[in-house]
Amino acid sequence: MVGDGPPACLGRRGRAVLVHWSAPVMTVWLDGAAVENALGSGGLGCPAVDCGGLLGPWGWARARVVRGVGRLRPRRGRCQGCGRTQVLLPSSVLLRRADAVTVIGAALLAKAGGAGHRRVAELLELPASTVRGWLRRIVSVTDRVVSVLAAVAAELGVDFVPPAPTAGRVAAVVELVGALARAVARRLGGSCSPWRLVAVVTGGRLLAPAGPELAPGWVIGSNTSSLWAAGR
Repeated sequence: MVGDGPPACLGRRGRAVLVHWSAPVMTVWLDGAAVENALGSGGLGCPAVDCGGLLGPWGWARARVVRGVGRLRPRRGRCQGCGRTQVLLPSSVLLRRADAVTVIGAALLAKAGGAGHRRVAELLELPASTVRGWLRRIVSVTDRVVSVLAAVAAELGVDFVPPAPTAGRVAAVVELVGALARAVARRLGGSCSPWRLVAVVTGGRLLAPAGPELAPGWVIGSNTSSLWAAGR
């Protein structure tokens, strides 16, 4: 799906190109005004297989405060064909997380750089328990995250060469995120915000209990663990 968006991961013609859906949530690279315009003008299609309908406005999801974003109340859309509803989650956040994806990304970057969870928490002025939870979760879902990033690269047809083996699983994810963002930016001829890109391609599920879901037709490769085997 394609929609107007802010200047992050845009092509030369200023069009955001990534929308990820995993019912009942769609993660969209659109700002609030663009979402309203897309819903009102038939610019967002229903993600349900074999539907082909268009989403229209259908109220709002529950409001919450997200550190690094502020008060957030995602829009809901309803398909005019099949009647299914979707929450349109912005790419600035992850599902059920109280911090912006860029804040979480900063924590992963600091950890990859050698900082412990307490030091990362101090740098970001966050509770140590919060950062420790993020790091434990990303370690547990690294296989799935890497598989999704590699599958997205293949789906977009970008030249994507995985980095050399790293010292740990967090560092592997960080390297792959950067590599994919650079590859997508080259493909689209624009710029790309790495962590917002991750929010989209993982459907907001970067830190979900089982990790991000693979889109239909994507499979988990058997050799992804070789990227971080040295740091288990």
